[in-house]
Amino acid sequence: MKKKKKVSTIIYHILVCGFGLIMLYPLFWMLMSSFKETNTILTTARSLIPDPFTLDNYENGWRGFAGVSFATFFKNSLFVSILGTIGTLASSACVAFGFARCQFRGKKILFGAMLASMMLPGQILMVPQYLWYEKLGWVGGFAPLIVPFCFAIQGFFVYLMMNFIQGIPRELDEAAKIDGCSYYGIFGRIMLPLMSPALITGAIFSFMWRWDDFMSALLYIDDPYKYPVSLALKLFCDPGSSSDYGAMFAMAALSVIPIVLIFIFFQKYLVDGIATSGLKG
Repeated sequence: MKKKKKVSTIIYHILVCGFGLIMLYPLFWMLMSSFKETNTILTTARSLIPDPFTLDNYENGWRGFAGVSFATFFKNSLFVSILGTIGTLASSACVAFGFARCQFRGKKILFGAMLASMMLPGQILMVPQYLWYEKLGWVGGFAPLIVPFCFAIQGFFVYLMMNFIQGIPRELDEAAKIDGCSYYGIFGRIMLPLMSPALITGAIFSFMWRWDDFMSALLYIDDPYKYPVSLALKLFCDPGSSSDYGAMFAMAALSVIPIVLIFIFFQKYLVDGIATSGLKG
C-alpha cells in the first residue's frame, strides 16, 4: 500500500509540474524573446535561447514614443491602479458590512441586484457609460478609470468581504455595543482590522484588473501622455508598417513585474482571504 501511494504521489507531482510548465511556457518565451534582436524573433520562434543576446530592446522600449518615455506610462498605470484599488476596497468594505451586519428594508432585493450585476457582461454597459461620462466631461482624463470604482458596487469584492465578515463571531459586535460603539465604531475598530486578509485579497485582484485594463483606457484616454502601460504596449505593433516586437516583449516583461511582486509578498493573505473559515477560539 505504501509503495502504491508513493507511485501515485510521484505521478501526481509529475502531472502538476507538466501542467505548470505548459502554463509558464508563453511567459518564459516572451521573456527570452525580449533579449533577441527584433528581426530574428519570428524566424527563431522555436528556439528559446537568444542568439545573439541583446539588451537593445529594453533601451528602445523604455525610450517610448514621440518624447513620451515608458516611465510616464508606468506612472499613469500606478496612479490609476492604486487609486482605483483604494476606492474599490473602501466602497466594497462598507457595502459588505451593511449586508453582513445591518438589517434594513429591501436588503434581499439589493443583494439579489448585486449578484445579478456580477452576471451582466461588461460590454453591455460600454455605450451607456461612455455617453454618461461624456456628458460629465470625463472622457479624455483618468476620471472614468478611477471614480466609478470608488462609488459603484463591485459585486465580487462585496461578496468576498461579506463572507469573511459573516465568519467573524457576532459576540464581538455585541461586546462593542455594550462598550458604547456605534455601527461606525464597530466597522472601524473591530471589522476593518479583522478583515485584513480579505482586504489584501481584494487589493491584489483589484490592482491586477486595473493594471491590465486595456478596454477602458482605449475608450476614454486619447492623450499619449495619459496612456497606461496596457494601452502603450499596442503602439509597438503597427500593421501598416514594421512592428518592434522586441521592444514590445521587453516592456511587457517589465509590466509583469509589479503583479509578480504583489503575489510573492502577499500570497499568504491571498489564500487566507479566499479560503477562510472564520475565527478560531
